[in-house]
Amino acid sequence: MTEIPPPTDNLPARIYAALEAQREPPRLHMGVSQLGHPCDRWLWLSFRWAVIEKHAGRILRLFRRGQDEEERLLEDLQAAGLVIRDEENGQHRVSFSAHVSGSMDGIIEFGVPEAPAKPHVLEMKTHSAKSFSDLCKHGVEKSKFQHWVQCQLYMYGAGIDRALYVAVCKDDDQIYVERIRMDRVLAQRYVALGLRLSMDERMPEPVSTDPSWYQCKMCPAHAFCHQGQGTREVNCRTCAHATPTEAGWHCGRWASDIPLEWQRTGCRSHVPHPDLVPWKMGESPDNGISGLFEINGEWVTVGESGVDSREIIDAP
Repeated sequence: MTEIPPPTDNLPARIYAALEAQREPPRLHMGVSQLGHPCDRWLWLSFRWAVIEKHAGRILRLFRRGQDEEERLLEDLQAAGLVIRDEENGQHRVSFSAHVSGSMDGIIEFGVPEAPAKPHVLEMKTHSAKSFSDLCKHGVEKSKFQHWVQCQLYMYGAGIDRALYVAVCKDDDQIYVERIRMDRVLAQRYVALGLRLSMDERMPEPVSTDPSWYQCKMCPAHAFCHQGQGTREVNCRTCAHATPTEAGWHCGRWASDIPLEWQRTGCRSHVPHPDLVPWKMGESPDNGISGLFEINGEWVTVGESGVDSREIIDAP
């Protein structure tokens, strides 16, 4: 009998690579789901597209599995008698400004057993066995504070004073349910945080300056904050010419608003925001059109009348 030849290709690696090639670009807004994050700097860097977390293909599959589970869980909740509002395109959005917004998983019109006549914001999550066990033991507020803040902001934005948090354990399909009441003061505080950070032109302090701090060790911005790496991204939001406004983004170089479709690529006039690079900034040689930076002991003009930002940022 002829033996099957050994595999000549790593198929799982190809699957992961295909998923990585299809990564979605960073979101345009500061998401409500992010605002409970412990570090103001990470929120600012993420919103500025200065540090973009690039998940491996396996993690992207895991995220997709969570999204698929939400659809099944929604069907299960409806089968259990909950009446859930049907929104166009499945989107239940809340918005606090042009920059701070989010999409809820759903709005329950009625049918929650403990309060059958009351509407609830619906939030659905999947957890590993360890995370699920901690959630069951401590509840959402103590175990998953970022989720707690997310629920509070959705309730506040939707004008609904209760939320139903439904979690599924990916290991054994157990379900955890918790009803959450709106804390208006907390919600207002985090809305104010999002509004402030989205409009700040200067980078805030990190949650810790200790590179071994537990909240920093696994952060995508660890090298940026603790190793002086600087941004690796060239786009309008990492440019010194760009300023967030109440309506969107404005470019000082071209004296115009920046269309969303242009923000991801930037232009030849890109000058790195001084907070995003580990270089000393000097006086511009052309009245602010280009930037002057001290790099490895030499003064270098970066921008329209000098070295392209992409070339200098990609350099060793």
